[in-house]
Amino acid sequence: MFTGLVQGMGQVESVAARGRETRITVRAEFLGPVVKGESIAVNGACLTAEEPAAGRFSAYASAETLSKTSLGSLKPGGAVNLERALALGDRLGGHLVSGHVDCLAGVVSVAPAGESKIFRLSFPKEFGSQVVAKGSVALDGVSLTVNECGDDFLTVNIIPATQRETTIGQWKSGRTVNMETDLIGKYVLRMLGPWAEKAGIKPSGMSPEFLRRHGF
Repeated sequence: MFTGLVQGMGQVESVAARGRETRITVRAEFLGPVVKGESIAVNGACLTAEEPAAGRFSAYASAETLSKTSLGSLKPGGAVNLERALALGDRLGGHLVSGHVDCLAGVVSVAPAGESKIFRLSFPKEFGSQVVAKGSVALDGVSLTVNECGDDFLTVNIIPATQRETTIGQWKSGRTVNMETDLIGKYVLRMLGPWAEKAGIKPSGMSPEFLRRHGF
């Protein structure tokens, strides 16, 4: 479990593709000693550290992981957002992030807003019911608040500190990023599914306003 508060950027040292799988080696001295077997979020995807050495670790990405994330496009020299798993008792400054990427989102536009930047991203329409305005979303492992959203898009406001300390500062139109929707929201949708089915309501038709009208 993670919080979406990126601890820093690591540098990809090598990518060893083996058929539909790959093994990634990342250099990140700022993480300190990495323990073999610990979970580390790499651009929001939870990976298991293998053979850690001074200032670096390697991790295996399965065919399933590569099919659901952008990790397959990583190249040596590229930067990645890194976060170690949450420890009980730590401050939860972001939101609950599982490190299990739901889908890929594409950067559609970037617009200045004072010192901040507003990014508009598109994503598959089937995930629209899991994204709400002023709710949380993790993009490449960064916990962000949704400004506006629709069935297949959302906008986020990126402050200067986030631009400096994460890979978002490098994002441009056309960039593909990992997206994880709010964990609690997914559980709520799952629990409401049987009730909605009996009522003849599609999950995509649910919204905060709909739930308020029906006493939730």
